[in-house]
Amino acid sequence: QVQLVESGGGLVQAGGSLRLSCAASGTIFAIRAMAWYRQAPGKQRELVADISSGVITNYADSVKGRFTISRDNAKNTVYLQMNSLKPEDTAVYYCNLVTALSRNYWGQGTQVTVSS
Repeated sequence: QVQLVESGGGLVQAGGSLRLSCAASGTIFAIRAMAWYRQAPGKQRELVADISSGVITNYADSVKGRFTISRDNAKNTVYLQMNSLKPEDTAVYYCNLVTALSRNYWGQGTQVTVSS
């Protein structure tokens, strides 16, 4: 089993920054990719950013240039640095891990609220 524990969410004013962390633990043989998703009230969960092979990154258009995803392979931890936050970034952010065997794991979610 794999457990994902997220931290770093909170309340911030528009234009501010937050850094999310997600630490994976348990029996992990190989990680294909890690990602951050978010879900705002009344909306579907959407991909924010992902990182595979430790270096290949992909971002949603809405966060390009503002968010940066990174990964510490030694710690099985993924980070999301969020700068220039906007009220529309308000959502519950979820960490996702996909193993080399295509198994999907999710964190419990962390709330990010951006006030205007």
